[in-house]
Amino acid sequence: MLPVFGHLNPDTDAITSALVYARLLTRQGTEARAYRLGDLNFETPFVLREAGIDAPELLTLLPAGAAVALVDHNESSQSLPNLAELMVTHVVDHHKLGNLSTSQPPYLRFEPVGCTATLLLKLHREANLTVEPLDAKLMLSAILSDTLHFRSPTTTQDDREAVAFLAPIAGVNDVEAYALAMFAAKSDLGDTPAEQLLKMDYKVFPFGEPAQHWGLGVIETTNPAYVFGRQAELLAAMTAAKAQDGLDGVLLSVVDILNETNRMLVPDDAEAAVVRAAFGAQTQDHVADLGSRISRKKQIVPALEKHFAS
Repeated sequence: MLPVFGHLNPDTDAITSALVYARLLTRQGTEARAYRLGDLNFETPFVLREAGIDAPELLTLLPAGAAVALVDHNESSQSLPNLAELMVTHVVDHHKLGNLSTSQPPYLRFEPVGCTATLLLKLHREANLTVEPLDAKLMLSAILSDTLHFRSPTTTQDDREAVAFLAPIAGVNDVEAYALAMFAAKSDLGDTPAEQLLKMDYKVFPFGEPAQHWGLGVIETTNPAYVFGRQAELLAAMTAAKAQDGLDGVLLSVVDILNETNRMLVPDDAEAAVVRAAFGAQTQDHVADLGSRISRKKQIVPALEKHFAS
């Protein structure tokens, strides 16, 4: 049974793509099973309830040499701690190629689209397989989530066409209303501990040579006022994560989904200097206004890579 999983601190795409790809591989003759590498955010349980399916089982470690399939990531810092000891046989991803190394030729599918699920739809079509309603609902949800219903600059025409194709199969008559319901669920943060809020959509990236390691979190919400009402708690959680994980810096983007803006929390002067150099943004009261830079993948990480490379 081939384990299929997305990245640490999984988002909706990481979870649903693991579920869909495991089902697709099984239909093609490779018995596969979906797993997750962390707790769910607040949006994903809504999606799974709507689809009538349970969350994948939590996976923490596999024995060396075990075969695995990766979706929505390919960098070791975002995967199982012993990924380098595992035999990666499949990767379906829409991110840049990281430090992945394999002992034998794997199946790789990378395209610069807004969501892994868009690629999974292509794989269904290329295999001449019908798309089941359950898989359509999961893929549709992932695309709407990752592209913020086409607001993100990562959105491509392929993503738009995929949503148009999947919606009737999934039984979603009003895509906009469904997307807004997803975003409302994502924004219902309640009394969630600040440490959990920071890590819900959080990845560690190496920058420069010798490498500095930075934690980059994102909170996408329709209610940014709630997040900034807990600014002091979040800044404390960021400082603690930086020390605990031995990081060089931690930043947290608070993305206003509806207004398409990003105000970034900046814990101290060291991070503020990097934000000023990389983005030309000043930090006031631990907040830097990054304007319409709402995509970590396309607008935040590349700017930091360029800064540290120079």
